[in-house]
Amino acid sequence: MFAVDDILISNDLLDAEFSCNLGACLGGCCVQGEAGAPLEADERAQLEAVLPRVRKYLSPEALRTIDEKGVWEEIEPEHYVTTCVDNAECVFVMYEGPVAKCAIQKAYQEGRVDFPKPISCHLYPIRVQRYGDIEVLNYEQIALCDPGRKYGARCGVDLADYLREPLIRKYGEAWYEQFQEIRRARKEIVFDVVRE
Repeated sequence: MFAVDDILISNDLLDAEFSCNLGACLGGCCVQGEAGAPLEADERAQLEAVLPRVRKYLSPEALRTIDEKGVWEEIEPEHYVTTCVDNAECVFVMYEGPVAKCAIQKAYQEGRVDFPKPISCHLYPIRVQRYGDIEVLNYEQIALCDPGRKYGARCGVDLADYLREPLIRKYGEAWYEQFQEIRRARKEIVFDVVRE
């Protein structure tokens, strides 16, 4: 582990290669899992605000679920997630062919909303975990994302570079630049040790 300001970061982020391959995984991270997308405190209100502009992209099942349960739920005290349809896909999932995509992101790309999607989705496969006042960034390596790891390796794309936009969105440009400097320095140290 290493730290940038007060954020602890897994060494897995030093040199992991990754780039989403939606043609292979079909957006499975929006459909599979034990619960919906984890939400930051202010994101519950943002989801409610964007709902009128994204409803047209949502399935009848998703709309029924939203009408019954809302767009978020509390799964344990102070821990909120997006609501899911039948404990499976997020209510904001839309399909383009067989690929699950985010209706919020589509509306954002069309300029209909100013909220791109929950930051936990934007950062995936990095997971932010909190232990009291400490925030830790871990790389969640699940089998579903094997195609993304292979594609990243084939294209030479580092996970940290692939997730530049959401990392800046969450922590700011100065933090990201400091993260990249520390990351490069640590990689050089590891490389020097391996050469010796």
